[in-house]
Amino acid sequence: MAYKRKTIYLAVFALALIATFMLINVGSNWGYVIPRRVTKVLAIMLTGSAIAFSTVVFQTITNNRILTPSILGLDSLYMLIQTSVIFLLGSSALTMVSKNMHFIITVMVMVLFSGLLYKFMFRRDQQNIYFLLLIGIILGTLFQSLTTFMEVLIDPNEFMIVQDRMFASFNNINTDVLLIAGILIVAVTLYFLKFMKYLDVISLGRDQAVNLGVPYDYVVKRLLIIVAILISISTALVGPITFLGLLVVNVTYQFLRTYRHSYLIGGSMLIAIIALVGGQLIVERVFTFSTTISVIINFIGGVYFIYLLLKENKSW
Repeated sequence: MAYKRKTIYLAVFALALIATFMLINVGSNWGYVIPRRVTKVLAIMLTGSAIAFSTVVFQTITNNRILTPSILGLDSLYMLIQTSVIFLLGSSALTMVSKNMHFIITVMVMVLFSGLLYKFMFRRDQQNIYFLLLIGIILGTLFQSLTTFMEVLIDPNEFMIVQDRMFASFNNINTDVLLIAGILIVAVTLYFLKFMKYLDVISLGRDQAVNLGVPYDYVVKRLLIIVAILISISTALVGPITFLGLLVVNVTYQFLRTYRHSYLIGGSMLIAIIALVGGQLIVERVFTFSTTISVIINFIGGVYFIYLLLKENKSW
């Protein structure tokens, strides 16, 4: 079938791009360069896969291709957590607490917030899309305002530390944190497999899913927990990349043109890896680290998001 063949093409292209990233301008410094590039590639694969995976599931649950978990304030919450730690305890607190512990605490806080938010948002059936977007915008604006308020008050030197965390970066990834993130993502994926069979039916809508025998509320609640954990891990690992999920998932729908989520999830992961590896190559070889990959992804994704809004508005 066409979508199977296209998925193979994506896999081959992703492997070729990764090989290019690993081997370009290595010279005679194999022992120094390759291990560091391997760490970057692993971080890219984990982050891209988690964001794409969670976005496909989230859009299926909400039955809308404009929504992503990041739009609902998780990125702003991440920045609020980082800024609050430095504002209340000082930058020395970051050195006193191990990176592993800081990563785990950040993930736990974001997952807890997500659980409370989802419970509030989905306590009624058939929530309007504008209501969902409004909740995300309000909470995101609140978190950004609190973050900005604290950034104005803190020491300029400590503000530089906060500024470093505003943009996603695949440089200087802690291998211990990478291992923890990988284990968590694998565990969540294994737990997800028992609900995989329901996604194709859930995409038809709540009423159709219930009529076809899907335990809708039970499945959706578990899937929302999975989404919250995945997006929290990816954000805590490298920082916020707001529009990556929206961009790669919608491109996947257009490219594969299938309803089967086993291929949609795999295809979106591959496209996310292609986008991040390609973006990192551009950042390193074209811009020579004068910008970050999140700036490029968010610019393209933001333009694409506006296009989707205009397209949906026209269809309505």
